[in-house]
Amino acid sequence: MNTLTSISTLAEVRAVSSPSMARRGFNALWRWPGKEATLLFMGLLLAWQLGATFFTSAANSLLPAPLRVAQALWESLPELWVGTWSSLLILLPGYLAAVVTGVVAGLWVATTPGLRRAFFPFARVVAPVPPTVYIPYAIALLPTFLLSAMFVVFIGAFWPIFQSAAAGALTVEGRYRDNARVLGLTHREYLCKVVFPASLPHIFSGMAVGLAFAFILLTVAELFGANAGLGRFVQYYADFADYPRMVAGILYTGLVTFLSLSLLEYIRHRALFWLK
Repeated sequence: MNTLTSISTLAEVRAVSSPSMARRGFNALWRWPGKEATLLFMGLLLAWQLGATFFTSAANSLLPAPLRVAQALWESLPELWVGTWSSLLILLPGYLAAVVTGVVAGLWVATTPGLRRAFFPFARVVAPVPPTVYIPYAIALLPTFLLSAMFVVFIGAFWPIFQSAAAGALTVEGRYRDNARVLGLTHREYLCKVVFPASLPHIFSGMAVGLAFAFILLTVAELFGANAGLGRFVQYYADFADYPRMVAGILYTGLVTFLSLSLLEYIRHRALFWLK
């Protein structure tokens, strides 16, 4: 009798605990931090498939189906790898030069009253000018297309970094400047040991904006005379109406941009460990 009672009790406990465990598992799945992005991606993919099915005819293949684009992307990977390397040879020198000069100039100008009064009005006038207007001049004046494209990337990334670095320097409290003066720090030491660390959150924000602009301007610059590159890949297949490869190139470029911004965010997270 006792044995039968124990078995029945155990069965009841399992019957009660199973839904509870299933509910906890569902709740844990629903609390997954990437669920919103996954749901959005699935919704966009479904809308893409429906649009390709119902709104695309044989005479109008501007919107190829996802499977066709995936196949074109797979077949184009060797060419895209070459284009990625060619684009990075333009992007990295121009962007890194913008980071160095933008940070140094922003911190120096913001902490020097005379330079601040001279350059801030100039920056308010020049910074909003679209960097694409410099492309014809860069191509005409610089000796090679590579240098022209680097210059355009540099201009596009410089101003967001400069303005963010200057804004970060201006947020440093005056008591830190007074303490540095009491300690006998030179202006350069004050910039390196006080202003630069305090301005890093603003600097990384400007670097992220500058990197996004750099990718946009890189793609635009490659349309004017590049023999290879991600922008050239998209433009080449658009000219031949090969829309699956064109869309594949656009998606691949977006993926490269996303990975680059994610890498910068990882570096920011590691560098600014005190903001966790």
